[in-house]
Amino acid sequence: MTTAAVRFDLPEPDAFTRPYWDAAARGQLLLRRCHDCGRAHHYPREFCPHCWSEDVAWEPASGDATLYTWSVVHRNDLPPFGARVPYVAAVVDLAEGPRMMTEVVGCEESELAIGMALRVTFRQEEGKETVPVFHPGDC
Repeated sequence: MTTAAVRFDLPEPDAFTRPYWDAAARGQLLLRRCHDCGRAHHYPREFCPHCWSEDVAWEPASGDATLYTWSVVHRNDLPPFGARVPYVAAVVDLAEGPRMMTEVVGCEESELAIGMALRVTFRQEEGKETVPVFHPGDC
């Protein structure tokens, strides 16, 4: 009997978040926007965290962001993070307004700077959910 290794980097989609993960698999980042107050939010919720309205819908995001803050992770014992160290855990400001926790890829730590422009890309693994990550255009 073979048991699959437990992974701590993959989401557990449900019926509500399935559109988000399906869009990510197509290379598109989605947000939720409130029709009452007009503000976008991330992570996906069934209500607006700003005005509590339930009149929210999915919309495509531009994929543009700026780096708000980051930390370089040098040790993580949870699979599969140990094989990825060091990696850059980050918070980015999406062009539409919300902040998002993510990872910055394709750039050396010494090249990172608060406020630098980033663009979404996607980490894809066969048979696994596709996860949005960000990269700078000039690294």
